[in-house]
Amino acid sequence: MNSKIIISTVLAALLAAGTVSAEGLLHLSWKPDYDAVKYDVTFSRQDQGKMAGTWKTTAYMSDMLLPENGQFKDLQELYWQEKPLDFDGYPIGAESSSRPLESSVTPVSRNAPLPRPDRSGERGGALLYPVYSYIGNPGASSYEIEVLSAYPENTEGTAPSMYHIGGGDFLYTDFYDDTPRFGTWYWRVRGKDEEGNPVGQWSLPQKRQFSTEGYTIGLFGDSITHGGGRMSYGPNDLEYSYGHYLDFDTINLGDSGNTSHDMVERFDRDVLPFHLKYLLILGGSNSLRGGVPAEEVIRDLQEIQQKCRDHGIVPILLTLPPINPSSIDKVFHEPTAEGWEEAFRKVNAFIRTQPHIDTAAAFLYDNLMPEHLALDGLHGDVEAKKRMADMINRHIGEFVK
Repeated sequence: MNSKIIISTVLAALLAAGTVSAEGLLHLSWKPDYDAVKYDVTFSRQDQGKMAGTWKTTAYMSDMLLPENGQFKDLQELYWQEKPLDFDGYPIGAESSSRPLESSVTPVSRNAPLPRPDRSGERGGALLYPVYSYIGNPGASSYEIEVLSAYPENTEGTAPSMYHIGGGDFLYTDFYDDTPRFGTWYWRVRGKDEEGNPVGQWSLPQKRQFSTEGYTIGLFGDSITHGGGRMSYGPNDLEYSYGHYLDFDTINLGDSGNTSHDMVERFDRDVLPFHLKYLLILGGSNSLRGGVPAEEVIRDLQEIQQKCRDHGIVPILLTLPPINPSSIDKVFHEPTAEGWEEAFRKVNAFIRTQPHIDTAAAFLYDNLMPEHLALDGLHGDVEAKKRMADMINRHIGEFVK
């Protein structure tokens, strides 16, 4: 199964913000803890300085949209605090102090999901396969995303635009676009209830721009390259991208869920338009853990190498970081093929005979990725991505002159 869908499946309907409709909304945010998988958020009401009731909710990111009515009507009486939790729901840090809710929220006049900021201009943020991230609006249990070729003629309501070119329905709050996007386009999102009825209206469109010009070095791979980790974070959360920690600019050509064969198949379409000089290649983990023989993955890598050379691109293979089948099963409920360790060893042994950077050498744990570096056993978290970037930074000068 595609890893980007697996991650979203784990989150399930817990990302729905609530069941109270709202005219106006309140945006509540706090400093993220990148070791947290989720947060326990407690709200309390005080009457003349005395506690008059509390209630809790779970947030999978460090912000949320609240309705401006119902429980949140009288803001001056409300307080809140948050506590970071691990995958199993245990605290990993102290609960924050209780703070007045009124001074902690920002009013949002539009009853719609709130698009997260576009980080494509930051280092490591240029994604060939875009991901559209948003905060769900209260009452929504699923979402419709619309990708547009131009600014929509209708910014109010819920009707589709005449400029519709993509998108779809989704249960969660990171929508992975299956189409590589070039040029200028827009996207927007609206909420739906359990019966598929509209909840609020479309968000205001967010503009995206992407050029094939100006890039020298590309990152080519699967979800490890595309970005994300710690179960709750996607490619837009650049702290979980090794490209974000590199000392040089790159274009991220990763596509979550890819096998090594997928990478061969899309090479001409996705790599050649950029006229790159160097390509960092990290692929094969999904193939090997799914039972594809090491020899087949090696042939795929050799074909990618040859395609690079045929077009004047210097191929730089990256060794495969270890995985942890126990963690993969715990988070994804997915088995790992028997003999995976030997298969990884064979592929990495081949890579080490080629022009390469040994990113796997950053993880010396008897071939198992420790849980504190990759909660799900596959996608490295912040520290793991930093280690990979450090290895690349130290050795890229051997290739780039």
